[in-house]
Amino acid sequence: MYRKTALRRSIVAVVAGSLLAGGLSACGAEAGSASPSEHTEILEFAVENDQYAAPDLAPAGPSVGDLYVYSGWLLKDGRRAGQGGGSCQIIQIDGAKITTQCLLTGKLEQGSLTMQALWVTGESPLDMAITGGTGAYADAHGTVRVWDIATPNERMRAEITHVATGHAKDVER
Repeated sequence: MYRKTALRRSIVAVVAGSLLAGGLSACGAEAGSASPSEHTEILEFAVENDQYAAPDLAPAGPSVGDLYVYSGWLLKDGRRAGQGGGSCQIIQIDGAKITTQCLLTGKLEQGSLTMQALWVTGESPLDMAITGGTGAYADAHGTVRVWDIATPNERMRAEITHVATGHAKDVER
């Protein structure tokens, strides 16, 4: 029972935190760009977990196909700054090593941001690929790194690369 509870807490913390990484572009800092047509936005946040469910398929306990569904909040200077959610599904079990496929979406002030990664329970840090977005994040790609997963000190850093396309939204940034 403890193993299953610890696994659930770890997955909730990783996914909620990673999901929210793109939360507040206004709080991020701009980094130097690799080319004149790109710029990188850096965002750093703390994580507050919210809701969680873990439907357990047969057999009882962690097994391939089990799903973890969660939501959470992104904190900047102690205040809630964004919301997100997603799911992780167990795709492989090798003894105590449990691998999940995690898919996340963050609802952000200026649009949405999507991420995904394979995560082996207990590994830290976790790097997630930014797979896209909408609104101000429609051209986004990059990486979200999460540390201290499933602890009160969980934190994250998103490095979002925007590719200038010549559209009006690029000029407004």
